[in-house]
Amino acid sequence: MRLLGTWCVSGRVPFCHKRYSASPRASARPPPSPLNRPSDTDSLPLQGVKKPFTEVIKANIGDAHAMGQKPITFFRQVLALCSYPDLLDDNKFPEDAKQRARRILDSCGGHSIGQTPPPGHLQPHGSSTCPLLNNQSGRSGPAWGRRWQASPGRCGAYSASQGIECIRQDVARYIEKRDGGILSDPDNIYLSTGASDAIVTMLKLLVCGEGTERTGVMISIPQYPLYSAALADLGAVQISYYLDEEKCWSLDVAELRRALTAARQHCKPRVLCIINPGNPTGQVQSRECIEEVIRFAKEEHLFLMADEVYQDNVYADGCKFHSFKKVLFEMGPEYSSTLEMASFHSTSKCYMGECGLRGGYMEVINLDPEVKAQLTKLVSVRLCPPVPGQALMDLVVNPPQPDEPSHSTFMKERRAVLAALAEKASLTQEIFNTVPGITCNPVQGAMYTFPRLSMPQKAIDSAKEKGLLPDMFYCMKLLEEEGICLVPGSGFGQKEGTFHFRMTILPPTEKLKVVLQKIRDFHLRFTQEFS
Repeated sequence: MRLLGTWCVSGRVPFCHKRYSASPRASARPPPSPLNRPSDTDSLPLQGVKKPFTEVIKANIGDAHAMGQKPITFFRQVLALCSYPDLLDDNKFPEDAKQRARRILDSCGGHSIGQTPPPGHLQPHGSSTCPLLNNQSGRSGPAWGRRWQASPGRCGAYSASQGIECIRQDVARYIEKRDGGILSDPDNIYLSTGASDAIVTMLKLLVCGEGTERTGVMISIPQYPLYSAALADLGAVQISYYLDEEKCWSLDVAELRRALTAARQHCKPRVLCIINPGNPTGQVQSRECIEEVIRFAKEEHLFLMADEVYQDNVYADGCKFHSFKKVLFEMGPEYSSTLEMASFHSTSKCYMGECGLRGGYMEVINLDPEVKAQLTKLVSVRLCPPVPGQALMDLVVNPPQPDEPSHSTFMKERRAVLAALAEKASLTQEIFNTVPGITCNPVQGAMYTFPRLSMPQKAIDSAKEKGLLPDMFYCMKLLEEEGICLVPGSGFGQKEGTFHFRMTILPPTEKLKVVLQKIRDFHLRFTQEFS
């Protein structure tokens, strides 16, 4: 099956940049260009071929640490202690980090977050960790769904499939504090392998039917390709609704209704997905907009999926993050007791940037008990989320408190990361809007900008001759000539006849200035070449 979004965030342009060498600038005849062979990836320039730039700058993906952001000290201290408990005796680690580590380890089987068991310390245990196997088959014992239980204190172990209980309790307390005291039940929290794992799991649960009864899922355009790819993989129907670029990528309920009405001719709309703050467009939804979306979802009996992984990344004056759950409950029992919803968070974004550790959670609201039981069975198939990622999620929702020794350093590092992102968001918008032919909305939040390109007709025609979409053609030429790796807007979806690219604002400030200047110079050359 061909998945939508195949050539997107980690797609064709990033693939090509890996084939280039960061060798010194050269004036030799340029090597054959991938633009001339759009379907032959084997013929792309190989490493070692000199290019007219000294490095490739990867501004295509929201991987903060890959872009040079330093990890939060407290997080890494606790993870080090959990991974190698002998360090608990080292006086170089602050006491609050040790206390967090001990609490996490005490909640893990074998007091370990993932050491390999030594030979001779595995014992058969008679009950499967997978409720799906036990409940559906009625069988148990070593011959069915065998698991291995670690000898205490000696080796690593799986956690509960839903996640470590004390961490789910901490997540629930974090949500309650974030939302002004609205209660959160730890039993409604599912820890996950990043937010992506939880999103795909929920979509698996919701997709069903055949023909005109097949599940339709409403996603924004531009969209994060996880959604379109997952829907294609599951055989669901993508229902596209367009954000309003002229109004800073705002969401209009009239557009939701248009898309829903049109979709009912060929599928059964069941799900509405919202990303707030937005990826790739960087908008932050107002409370009024969220209320309208909730009313719409209730009226149309849609399951609401709120992707809120950028909830700490809000930069623009007058903008504020409002969680969908908080707004839902403040709208009263008419909505809070009936609307089915799942919200998602991750350790990969915000100020943490811990993409590789794969921590996240999902909170479900108003799920029917039988449906919730099926969800629990579904997550049990993958045994459990990575335990180090669960530990990191715990530190995100339960950071150092004001009376603890690590609090001052933690807050200083957190503020520094978010302040730098706010500065870079403003810088990016300002510089792009000085370039003739580039229009950039304010980067209100998240980690990306999605500028609009004015493309000369000659460039559009040239791209077509090479079998490329115009914005792909643009991004490939930018990579070849300047060593800047961006993602074409066509990978995210865009209105017919418009062209964009997505760029992360994560590079260090001085490097970001270089990137913006290179894009400016390239765009002026590109426009002149194809005018």
